[in-house]
Amino acid sequence: MDGQEVILDFFIKKDDIVEKHKFKKRFGQNFLNNESILNEISTCFDVKKNGIIVEVGAGAGALTKHLVLRNLPVVSFEIDESLKKFLDQIKYDRLKVIYKDFLEINLKDYFKEKVPLYFVANVPYYITTPIITKFIEEDVIPEVMVLMVQKEVADRLSAKPKSSNYGAISVILNYFYNIEYMFTVSRNEFYPVPNVDSAIIKLSKRSVIKNVKNFNKYKKFVNDAFKQKRKTLRNNLKNYNLDIINNILNKYELNLNNRAEDVDYEIFVEIVNNL
Repeated sequence: MDGQEVILDFFIKKDDIVEKHKFKKRFGQNFLNNESILNEISTCFDVKKNGIIVEVGAGAGALTKHLVLRNLPVVSFEIDESLKKFLDQIKYDRLKVIYKDFLEINLKDYFKEKVPLYFVANVPYYITTPIITKFIEEDVIPEVMVLMVQKEVADRLSAKPKSSNYGAISVILNYFYNIEYMFTVSRNEFYPVPNVDSAIIKLSKRSVIKNVKNFNKYKKFVNDAFKQKRKTLRNNLKNYNLDIINNILNKYELNLNNRAEDVDYEIFVEIVNNL
């Protein structure tokens, strides 16, 4: 059965989900039911034939049934086993649904080979950063991440230097990815209707990653630089060698009186490599 047959055979109406599923607030269950948006999410990235699509938060399978059309293996994680009755209706032999908490698994138990991973997720806003951090800490870096998150979170993750939304997570992500804010999704496209609008962001792995000698030290330094966001680098980094830091900042017409939000990720890499 190919992907096109899957999507024609499988369609769950919103009323069916409302009738048959008890929505669980603790899992942040708000299901997107706009087919056009779901199609756009599933097709906004290029794939290689040997790749694997990883989905977190399969829900009732609304996005899953679009992802299988890419004709790649799809591994979907869903914490709520009561949704199995919906997900079982997707007849695609390369779909594997795992009913576990994604944050508690060991990624390398599931993705041992160095194959391209394409990560797609509609996840509760409060676990967005932990999920991204999990990939980084376990050294499993997807080729692409497509995330549907709270608009405020999307603004922060995709922020550029010299903007108020630019923070430590922006810098750390920019080390690995080019980040693109795709589009906003109205809260009215979900059921139940959440209190905020959402947005789609796409993170594409950099073809050349600027080498940092010690990533853990880089991450700590960046977090220290943003520790008190409204304070200057001089105040936040007083436990480091300020002469080295200032000499590098001066190369880019910056100094210790600047705030961390003024500094591009590549400058942070250069500073950490010289400390």
